[in-house]
Amino acid sequence: MDDIFHTARHTMATVVCLSNGMPIESVSSLLGHKCITSTQIYAKITNEKLGREMDTLSTKLTDISNHAAA
Repeated sequence: MDDIFHTARHTMATVVCLSNGMPIESVSSLLGHKCITSTQIYAKITNEKLGREMDTLSTKLTDISNHAAA
């Protein structure tokens, strides 16, 4: 039963919260963690989220480059 509870917490932290853009600080509070490092154990970054973050960064860098060239 403990394994099911652990898996549910991990799934909620990664799939439901972080993958949908919730900041890790909010997830930490939601899980009742006093220290964010506890949340980081559960909250492994997903490839999908990493891809979205890289797309956002790329867009911002392109915008900066375009404004500098103008």
